[in-house]
Amino acid sequence: MLDKYPEKVKLVFKNFPLGMHKFARQAAAAALAAHSQKKFWEFHKKLLENYKNINDAKIREIAKELGLDMEKFNKEMNDTAIQNLIARDVKDGRQAGVRGIPAVFINGKVLKNRNFQGFQKIIETQLNKKR
Repeated sequence: MLDKYPEKVKLVFKNFPLGMHKFARQAAAAALAAHSQKKFWEFHKKLLENYKNINDAKIREIAKELGLDMEKFNKEMNDTAIQNLIARDVKDGRQAGVRGIPAVFINGKVLKNRNFQGFQKIIETQLNKKR
């Protein structure tokens, strides 16, 4: 849908680390720190591939594997701006009624059918409303 409607559809990613996962907040901070080195999505993918083994060592291993500047990465992971962004995302998620992840919203509406047809249907419905 991003390719089909590049001027009309935008993807916004929000963090919602669940408290039951001991390293979820660190993982979110790590992905955001990787973003400044243009590696957010690659880092995010690696976190998902390794979700059962996430800990501080695995996070650093992923960063090294992706060739990140480790000094910059470590500094940014602990940056208050990143921590504040995660806190804001969690607050926004709670206000939107998010209880678990992944949660997908299209123009504020929860997407229940998360296959391609579900995305396409709701996005095209929303785009047709704006005409």
